[in-house]
Amino acid sequence: MAWTPRGAKALGDDPGATQHPHRGPGWLNGTLAGAQDHAVPGRGQNGQTLQAATPISPTGIAERGGRRPGSARAVRAPSGARALGALGLLGILASVLLLCAGAASAPTQYVPSRAGGWPSWLAGPLAGLSSPLGSHGFQNLTLLMCAAYGLVLVCAWAVPARALVGAIVAAHVILLLGPPLISQDVFGYLGYARLGALHGLDPYTHVPAEAPADAVFPFVGWPFKHSPYGPLFTLGSYALAPLGLAGGVWALKAIAAISSLGAVALVGYGANVLGRPWKWAVAFVGLNPVLLELAVGGAHNDTLVMAALAAAVALAARGQARARAPAPAASDDAGRRPGAETTGLREGAVAVVAGMGVKITAGVVLPFVVLAPGRWRERRGVLAGAVVALAALVVLGMIGFGSHTLGFLDAVGEQQQLVASHSIPAETARLVGLSGTPSWWRHLYLAGFVVVLAVTLWRTARGADWRVMAGWAMLALLVSTAWLLPWYAIWLLPLAALCGDRRLCAATLLFCAYALLIHLPLADPLLSPAAHRTVEHVHLRVPGVRHRLELAGFEVLHNVKLDLRW
Repeated sequence: MAWTPRGAKALGDDPGATQHPHRGPGWLNGTLAGAQDHAVPGRGQNGQTLQAATPISPTGIAERGGRRPGSARAVRAPSGARALGALGLLGILASVLLLCAGAASAPTQYVPSRAGGWPSWLAGPLAGLSSPLGSHGFQNLTLLMCAAYGLVLVCAWAVPARALVGAIVAAHVILLLGPPLISQDVFGYLGYARLGALHGLDPYTHVPAEAPADAVFPFVGWPFKHSPYGPLFTLGSYALAPLGLAGGVWALKAIAAISSLGAVALVGYGANVLGRPWKWAVAFVGLNPVLLELAVGGAHNDTLVMAALAAAVALAARGQARARAPAPAASDDAGRRPGAETTGLREGAVAVVAGMGVKITAGVVLPFVVLAPGRWRERRGVLAGAVVALAALVVLGMIGFGSHTLGFLDAVGEQQQLVASHSIPAETARLVGLSGTPSWWRHLYLAGFVVVLAVTLWRTARGADWRVMAGWAMLALLVSTAWLLPWYAIWLLPLAALCGDRRLCAATLLFCAYALLIHLPLADPLLSPAAHRTVEHVHLRVPGVRHRLELAGFEVLHNVKLDLRW
């Protein structure tokens, strides 16, 4: 018989209490969904002893919701919320379809790779389904997508699971069929792959401009930069070079969509294991406009980083759940096993290292995973797993690039000498009246990030939830970097979705809103007034290169702004 505190009633013991017909008893708070009606001793986030959750009567839940379960309005509310949620899903799908179809119908500024030409394989099969996409059309569709996303988040608990999952998959398929949006990075990935696989040039020591006759060269947006991507991604992309230009681009688009869907599935699994509302978590990540419009739409490899971080959180959650599972009386092989939580964190550390093999910035999360266990002996076990994974990554890099295994770190350093016009340091420097973004101003933001990182690591070592602390550290990194590209915001999504911290979720949504805002015409008077914009145009000609490179849109150290366009 289940244990119940004196004076309390377990679920189902109160005949007058009726559960909500469409809400489980844990929909209000993630901790409620995992509550047991019996006492289970367990360990907290970092080793503290936990008491079993006290059963909560549905009557109390109904009172928190503001309506008694027997009222007529309480019965009608789910259908109304379900209708609003469905309206939100339709709004997202409609905006994604019109956005992709409009971008495919004619060359537009929202498909920068149009500079290399407008072949049919670039436009995709959605060409002709809509009128060409202009700046105001892009703005209206983006705002519609954001409003629909907010509606889905509010009503996620009432949206049928099949409709939610189907909408997420459909949005990704539509984006897969459309042209690459906002960025030319997908051609950069393929350019580095062809540089190494077809021309025998190390992308860590050579640049795409050294192979100007390659078919991908007219489409590359950064022809004079070395590859800033980790060896795992760089070597893996070599396999795409034999597919040709069109085949390689479509393969990279498919990888971005599949890895994004994989991350969403891992978030849903992690939420279910942690006893949190999985539909809200899945909607929070899978329908996020930054993920859809910028990351998946642009076929960015940041979706691989997001998938690695989602895997880390999900694996750690699985180990945590197994460690807390009650041991059966007559069997030793049910859910519980010794060291299950440490094993889950060790697997999570390996997943983070895999993300570092794509982009080194994923490593911000690694020390939080190592410090997550409550005892130093267990932390050493997680650290050992991380060290082995890092060693394997280095060996892989040495096989592919020899002594230049860490060459991508030089390219990352090159990027950090650039200042994106809409990064937080650049915008705040303008607001306070500085000329450009001086180095000392950038160093102030860097110091702020170091302080936040130190505090969050200290709190993790003292027992704070590592997911929450890692999320704040990642947000601090995004706020402090002067080289901010808007799709970087998706690194935050798995951590925020599964941490259970409302403040981090709200901060993540605000940052995502800013990442979208900088692309909209309505933000021009706020972020970059024409009266304060000083742009220097630099024209470069490279022997053997047919194209003129006009640099614009980015600010470089020494207070020079450049616009990068062909």
